Amino acid sequence: MHFLSKLKKLLLYSIGQYVSFIIFASAMIDTNAGENHRPGRIEVVCGSMFSGKTEELIRRMKRAKFAKQKVEIFKPVLDTRYSDVNVVSHDRNSIPSTPVENSEDILALCAGHDVIGIDEAQFFDDKLVEVCNKMAYNGIRVIVAGLDMDFQGVPFGPIPALCAVADDVTKVHAICIKCGALAYASHRLVNVEAQVMLGEKMEYEPLCRECYQKALAEDHRNALSGNLFENIDS
Repeated sequence: MHFLSKLKKLLLYSIGQYVSFIIFASAMIDTNAGENHRPGRIEVVCGSMFSGKTEELIRRMKRAKFAKQKVEIFKPVLDTRYSDVNVVSHDRNSIPSTPVENSEDILALCAGHDVIGIDEAQFFDDKLVEVCNKMAYNGIRVIVAGLDMDFQGVPFGPIPALCAVADDVTKVHAICIKCGALAYASHRLVNVEAQVMLGEKMEYEPLCRECYQKALAEDHRNALSGNLFENIDS
């Protein structure tokens, strides 16, 4: 009886080990299948100016490239602040890109790529949302970076709609230069009313919600007294 009891325990242990192996092997097969089948997705990185949006886009694109994925990054042709061709962050980190006139150009050039990056997406037309969805449904990982609000605190271009359809949204923040809190918006320092105006630290400053409201009130008072800054083009 003692021998049969030992044999029973040995059999149960062997069966347990076999079942554990089967579960582990199945998990490994599922994991490898998941790596080989990368489902499409849309990732949005948004925030105010000087918040590190382009920096984060470049980081994700370089990681994908390091993983031997085929990547391409696009930007609007009007973005020529640091380079006509490269995407360049405020910290001067850069990555080669393809400037395009409109969002449909991206769709025409995305074939054969695993990851597509789009910088300064707020400057693109509203069809960008449809373009990104089409790429994601075709199995492409789409990473979009752009301003979520313009200098007046108004949702900017296709970014709000992209946030709505995105699989993942990352809100990044600059630091308010007045009080050190997390920045909320980009305050324009020059008297230009056009929504689109390329600029840097001489033209914009990141401010928290409270300091931004104070700055807008000051702008209003200056406008009434005729003391607004001179137009940047003058």
